Amino acid sequence: MPGILFLIVALLVSVGIHELGHLIPAKKFGVKVSQYFIGFGPTVWSTTRGGTEYGLKAIPLGGYVQMAGMLAPAKAGVRTHKNGQITLAEEARRASAQDLKPGEEHQAFWRLPARKKLIIMFGGPITNLILAGLLIGFVMSGVGLPTLTNQIGAITPCVGQVEVCDADHPPSPAALSDLELGDTILSWGNTPTSNWPELSDAIVDGGTGPVTVLVDRGGKQTVVIVQPIPVERPVTADGQIVVDDAGEPIVREVPYAGISPTSERERQPLTAVPGQTWDFTVATGSVLVSLPAHLWNTASDLVTGTERDATGVVGIVGIADIAGSITSTQSDNYGTLDRIADLSLLVAGLNMSLFMFNMVPLLPLDGGHILGAIIEGARRTIAKAQGKPDPGAFDTARLLPLSYLVFTALIAMTLLLVIADIVNPVI
Repeated sequence: MPGILFLIVALLVSVGIHELGHLIPAKKFGVKVSQYFIGFGPTVWSTTRGGTEYGLKAIPLGGYVQMAGMLAPAKAGVRTHKNGQITLAEEARRASAQDLKPGEEHQAFWRLPARKKLIIMFGGPITNLILAGLLIGFVMSGVGLPTLTNQIGAITPCVGQVEVCDADHPPSPAALSDLELGDTILSWGNTPTSNWPELSDAIVDGGTGPVTVLVDRGGKQTVVIVQPIPVERPVTADGQIVVDDAGEPIVREVPYAGISPTSERERQPLTAVPGQTWDFTVATGSVLVSLPAHLWNTASDLVTGTERDATGVVGIVGIADIAGSITSTQSDNYGTLDRIADLSLLVAGLNMSLFMFNMVPLLPLDGGHILGAIIEGARRTIAKAQGKPDPGAFDTARLLPLSYLVFTALIAMTLLLVIADIVNPVI
């Protein structure tokens, strides 16, 4: 429960700051903002300040800022259907202008120049990107990232990860040696080691003959003899298992000692944060690009009862489950600092997803309004350069049919992920 409550609060704060990213520049540029709400559904609490109603809604799954005059009026008359009724676009234009009282027409959003529209609409997503970067920086440079050390954290009793050794699973080389838990391996053979990657490489390069190992044990240096044995391990490249033409993993023999390292958090320099944030952004973008395939697989697994792919996408229920697992895990090696770091990275990922998703150039997402402002600015710049009249504001209302389609797709996606997270959760 603490993890779930933490996630709900973090989501509300993230959404609230996102909407402030729209609200503050909108008010600065003179746009009338009638409402600022966090959540959807029935109003739980609200207050009015400076002509804007601020409040909380019952369903904490988003938020909105209602700016007057988002849609520009039609240029030439009112278009109607053959039966005389006004079009959906014209109906939306009129609804958009309802908050403007006589004499307030100049406070309409659509009257702003394109650059100010860009600032207002980009203000929301950029706050999520900044929040993600700050949280990543907090974990990297404040708490530190888990780093595998050259200290022995576990000794495998038998080859093959079995509890009882037998002829097919003999005792591991480390179990047969004088190595002890807590030993810090200073050198493996003639190779000095200061961390796990160096030690792992030294074991592989040292072969399967007897190896002299220098360890630090309680402040005293001790020499231990270990003789690794050959075992088959899959060949990997860029973190992926390499397969042959038949789809079978390619294996090779490597020396095996039977030790595992301890882990400690190591603070990274602030200069490393931008690069890590960029990697975070690219990874989130790649997931977004492959989202249709992920959703198809999720729906297919839900219908067939197949276990969901652990690398697939999850919804808000799945994220809450992860947060709950972080706070409920009981382990001597997983303390409060580890929980804070993992929860911070979870919220960073949530904010990065909000940033990337809102940048999709489709209405009703922020990216759709950003694209409209870019088109409007480009049209006006080209017209001015050619000495032609100002073409006016971009008619966003004409994109409403597509907007409703996108909105329907978003609702369907949300429902699918919620149902899948409950019925067929990622294990």
